[in-house]
Amino acid sequence: MDGIVEGEWAAFLTEWGGSSSQEAEVLAEMVVAEPKRHDWRVVDAALDRLVCSECGGRFSRGPVGCSACDLAHGFRYAAIETDRPGVPWGNEHAIRVNVSVVRRPQVTSANELLARRLLLPLVLVGILPSTEEAQRMSALVKRSPPAQRARLIEQAIEEVLRREGERERSRPGQ
Repeated sequence: MDGIVEGEWAAFLTEWGGSSSQEAEVLAEMVVAEPKRHDWRVVDAALDRLVCSECGGRFSRGPVGCSACDLAHGFRYAAIETDRPGVPWGNEHAIRVNVSVVRRPQVTSANELLARRLLLPLVLVGILPSTEEAQRMSALVKRSPPAQRARLIEQAIEEVLRREGERERSRPGQ
């Protein structure tokens, strides 16, 4: 999953000519200072390269209650978010939120983390569950016995995949 942000960071460094680790750190500081000017993946990667002055961890990924990391985590959502061609509107936001939750697991519930981890591959391939499907999965997480949660969510995801396959087959020219 870190590859999602690392590929964009590598392209950003090439574009900006940052070849040394010192140059990369300066570029990371620049990106974090102006997140609204950069793609969310570049911002996330830049945050990973900086050390939090408060907790000493990766900036924005610190423990719950680290005010500097909490603030940086919030600013990551000011970054540019552009949907990829051929995916439903909002798919990029779904990827971004799922990646954010999975990369900072200590700030969310185990149930939410499980759901996000299982949904991430689905949104990465461009499938965006409907609001109804997402709410159904959320309800499954909340009401299922812990030992059955993963299996039930996986079944719900399989239903989304079946629906998507049926929709693809019913399109004209298919």
